[in-house]
Amino acid sequence: MRKLFVLLFFCNVAFAVRHSLKYLLIGTSGLPDFPEFMATATVDEVQVGYCDSNKKAEPKQEWAKELVKNDSGHLDWYSERCLLHQQAFRLSMDNLKQGSDTEAPHVLQRLTGCEWDDETGETKGFDQFGYDGEDFMALDLKTFLWIALKSEAVNTKVNWNAIKGQIQDNKNYYINNCPDLLKRYVHHWRSFLQRTEKPSVSLLQRTPSSPISCFATHFYPDRAEMFWRKDGEEIHEGVEKGEILPNNDETFQMSVELNISSIKLEDWKRYDCVFQLSGIKDDLIIKLNKALIRTNRVSPSEFPVGPVVGAVVGIVVLVFVAGVFFWIKYSNGGEEKLFYSIIKFQMNTHINALIFL
Repeated sequence: MRKLFVLLFFCNVAFAVRHSLKYLLIGTSGLPDFPEFMATATVDEVQVGYCDSNKKAEPKQEWAKELVKNDSGHLDWYSERCLLHQQAFRLSMDNLKQGSDTEAPHVLQRLTGCEWDDETGETKGFDQFGYDGEDFMALDLKTFLWIALKSEAVNTKVNWNAIKGQIQDNKNYYINNCPDLLKRYVHHWRSFLQRTEKPSVSLLQRTPSSPISCFATHFYPDRAEMFWRKDGEEIHEGVEKGEILPNNDETFQMSVELNISSIKLEDWKRYDCVFQLSGIKDDLIIKLNKALIRTNRVSPSEFPVGPVVGAVVGIVVLVFVAGVFFWIKYSNGGEEKLFYSIIKFQMNTHINALIFL
């Protein structure tokens, strides 16, 4: 099943033609357990960046970290806009709450971004607001004018559409700037996926009588092979091979164990572990040598499950931040209640600091 998933993943990377850059900004009020403001960015539905009222903008994928490492101004640009949006959302929330229960929970969302078909070259933008679980305003991508979806949004629509140069700014962003940024991200992501990273290879052993594990970690891609040899020939007896597992830094790990209970110490020099990685011509070879064995007799929990646990924790974190509790109002017997609903977490970088009036 894992191999099938990996195959499908790489096929998707190779043949997908429609890409997306999405941003979601969320302002909250009356929710003490949530930040006042949070925003996230996704490329092809994968979270690549995040900021909130307590955190500066930060990349969430290794390729995105590499991108901002080589272009620090790019991250500064996001941080500035995160702060600007936070201020705009705070003012908008204050205006929207006028005449309502200001102590009740309220949520304001803005979902915006663009799509690009890398086969046809077609691009498409989108920009819409929601308030307390209902559509509020949206940008017409044909006229680049705002449309009120609620009567409460009419005044704001009129004021925003009257801003000098706003239509041209919107047009330029969704036709040029957003697609250009998306293309840059997709190109960088693909380059990152085509990289090759050599692993560190170690010999590990729990106790003197335990099998010896040849452990390789932090390699990329996952097209790798690992086995034990005796006198230069691959062996299978007394060998147990593990699966290739993901680390939490977009690299991989694997191990292969050798049962040494029937191997005499003087014969150890006849054995070695071989690691082969697609894209690398030379094999990585480590001899079965007592001096090279790393052991852990303090706590079994510290043995090489560390990277595995890290990978699981990373997945749990990504699953958590991939959703956000969104409050939805509905009437039940005349009584208004608030309930949670899970939605996808996506962010916005089109920064014009528009405020609801």
